[in-house]
Amino acid sequence: MGGIYHGGSSQVSELLVARGVRVEFEKIVAVRDLDLRLSGGQLVGLVGPNGAGKTTLLRALSGLQPLTAGRVEVLGHEVGGEGRLTNPQLGLGPDTPPVYEELTVFEFLEFIARQYRIDAAARAERIDFWLEKVWLTEKRNQKIKELSRGMRQRVSIARTLLPNPGVILLDEPAAGLDPAGRIYLRELLISLCNQNKAMLVSSHILSDMEDYCTHIAIMGHGEILRFGSVREVADHSEDRCRYVMYLVEAPPETDGILQCLEGIRSLRRSDHKVEFEYDADRARSHELLREMIKRGLRVCSFAPVAPDLEDAYLRAGIRQVE
Repeated sequence: MGGIYHGGSSQVSELLVARGVRVEFEKIVAVRDLDLRLSGGQLVGLVGPNGAGKTTLLRALSGLQPLTAGRVEVLGHEVGGEGRLTNPQLGLGPDTPPVYEELTVFEFLEFIARQYRIDAAARAERIDFWLEKVWLTEKRNQKIKELSRGMRQRVSIARTLLPNPGVILLDEPAAGLDPAGRIYLRELLISLCNQNKAMLVSSHILSDMEDYCTHIAIMGHGEILRFGSVREVADHSEDRCRYVMYLVEAPPETDGILQCLEGIRSLRRSDHKVEFEYDADRARSHELLREMIKRGLRVCSFAPVAPDLEDAYLRAGIRQVE
């Protein structure tokens, strides 16, 4: 579908810098004195339970949510004040995108382009470019109220990318997208990352984020509890790991044997397949396998599973906010 639209994105390394960002709602601290730096070429996945402060953080970074304390800079300029909603270098895609339902897709994007003062000669070309990128070319003359939830989400993504921002903040961009749409979104995000954009993307679909993110930030109770590359976050726990084992047969005494073995946790069995957590040390796992065989289990395969983001998230022990 062609390359990503070029339009003067910055080559500055740190595109977004947040220092001591705090957001309070009466007695509730939604974002707690948070520091964050995003560089060009970084695609940071923001994960956490409902109520962790993810949406509030994205709104605060974009200037939509007033700060109780702290400062946010994009390309060296403070976010906030006059014109903050039409800063062409900062794009926010909210989880429930506001749209004008009586307008067609093209009319809505043209209205947005005018707000960003995009030159009239380039306006139509740029709109068509992003409509192609979000797979909506055939819907350009259809009214927004006639679109599905997933198509509206794609319109919101196009609206966010229209001014070609250097910093892109997306709140649940995959919400409402079908499997094919999620694949196309992943390819689009990777392309933007390769264009030296700085991106912060929140999502509950951890398996997708492992495919396209360069870094992961796990958020809970208004704070970033863990930050690092995808592999650093996934490998955070070195002492234990998950194992998958297959048995030739599973007689009635199988569960009793497994439950008696010291050190096994989070045991799950489905017929011949057994999953559990155990010591990551190879010598210890070897002794465990020997003990299983000694006790009569007919093991046909036994191997540790490479840690993933879902494991890392569960190990973080973050509880849902009530």
